[in-house]
Amino acid sequence: MTVNEYQKAAMATLNPALDSKDILINGVMGLCGEAGEVIDIVKKHLAQGHTLDTDKIAKELGDVAWYLAETAYAIGYDLETVCQMNIDKLNRRYPQGFSTESSLRREDTENK
Repeated sequence: MTVNEYQKAAMATLNPALDSKDILINGVMGLCGEAGEVIDIVKKHLAQGHTLDTDKIAKELGDVAWYLAETAYAIGYDLETVCQMNIDKLNRRYPQGFSTESSLRREDTENK
């Protein structure tokens, strides 16, 4: 399955009663909520002695993907374009791959 096929399948489960503004709001709020659920699983593992439940993380990441697809849909983008834009940005920032030095240089120029 491609990311665009996923987005199309995911959006088949979109609430049809939502208008475009509500789709955007639901998408970004959902992204935050689901990301919070992922970090809660990791927090319980790191700080409270729970076993790291990778299956549960994977399921929550699926929810993150759904809300990502919804948010991209709300702003008129397909997921392949969003992903490609991100790779292009990363390649501009780190043409030889990530390094701490290039990250620090980038931070220095952004803060000026």
